[in-house]
Amino acid sequence: MTQSLELLTTKQLATYLNKPVNTIRGWRHRKVGPSGFRLGRDIVYRREAVDAWLAEREQAA
Repeated sequence: MTQSLELLTTKQLATYLNKPVNTIRGWRHRKVGPSGFRLGRDIVYRREAVDAWLAEREQAA
């Protein structure tokens, strides 16, 4: 069974969450947003990690 890995760039994540790119960058700097990692020169986010982070925020609300 192969697992599909979907990675989002910072810009794609901002679009997905309907937030400005600078908000995503600020979250990363303050370590309050979804976890991302450097891939070459880019910061990328696993879609499954983003969805898990959203679920945590929803539970906390």
